[in-house]
Amino acid sequence: MEITLEVYLKKLGKNIALIRKKKNLSQYKLAQEILTDQSNLARIEDGKVNPTVKTLLKISSALDCRVRDLIDF
Repeated sequence: MEITLEVYLKKLGKNIALIRKKKNLSQYKLAQEILTDQSNLARIEDGKVNPTVKTLLKISSALDCRVRDLIDF
């Protein structure tokens, strides 16, 4: 069964939020660390935008995990 882009982005965002919360980071703090604004990070976590590979690398670095951890669902 093929996963749609919409479903994939929602799962990706949910996974990012879950890892962020496990690290006790607010959206605001993570957004600061990856040099973006909180509203952009919120859109990523809500699955409303497709983050670039560069953004995923910044997020994984800030969360001290691998990009693979973000997309493993």
